[in-house]
Amino acid sequence: MRVFQIGAAGGVGRRLARLLAADGAQVIGAHRDPAQAAVLEEAGATPVLLDLISATVEELAEAIRGSDAVVFSAGAHGTGADKTTAIDGKGLEKAAEAARLAGVRRFLLVSVFPDAGRGREPSEGFEHYMRVKKSADVYLTRTDLDWVIVRPGTLTDEPGTGRVEASLAIEYGDVPRDDVAAFLHATLREPGLTRTIVELTGGGTPVDEAAHRLASGASTR
Repeated sequence: MRVFQIGAAGGVGRRLARLLAADGAQVIGAHRDPAQAAVLEEAGATPVLLDLISATVEELAEAIRGSDAVVFSAGAHGTGADKTTAIDGKGLEKAAEAARLAGVRRFLLVSVFPDAGRGREPSEGFEHYMRVKKSADVYLTRTDLDWVIVRPGTLTDEPGTGRVEASLAIEYGDVPRDDVAAFLHATLREPGLTRTIVELTGGGTPVDEAAHRLASGASTR
């Protein structure tokens, strides 16, 4: 399997790259900061210098071509509204169109849980982020790609448990980045899990089983 990751140097992305590489997959990691190349190589990915903001759809399609799947976990990470729009919003749209041009149908998007951050003081920047993420989700669902949108709860750096709760709609909660990466890894091995939105938190179901149940239409509860 050849997987093209956008956001591979991030907290979830590099964990996924390690899992895929350990599984024998060829991982291509797009990055816009030259300093991130070493991080990607350490994770087992082949780094490709590519700025999602400035690259054209055609340039991105050329980089993606030949892959079996695209995983998009890139984000502006609080660097401002303009960057959020350019990366989380327009960047996702550009990547989806590039995948279509490249003939790569499988597309996984790491999005955000609808209840994220609702317990804190609202801010204009955060509300903008939530609007952009929702619009990106809507855009992807209207493509003809074999998409899966994963909406994790609050991400933590606690060691993964290998167990999650995953369904169309669940109560809000935390989830280790380890387990988000593991769920993406499992999803890539379940071709029947497609064209669905999955909310994801820590839980009691083994990750592989959770992905398999969703692929077969069963509940993970």
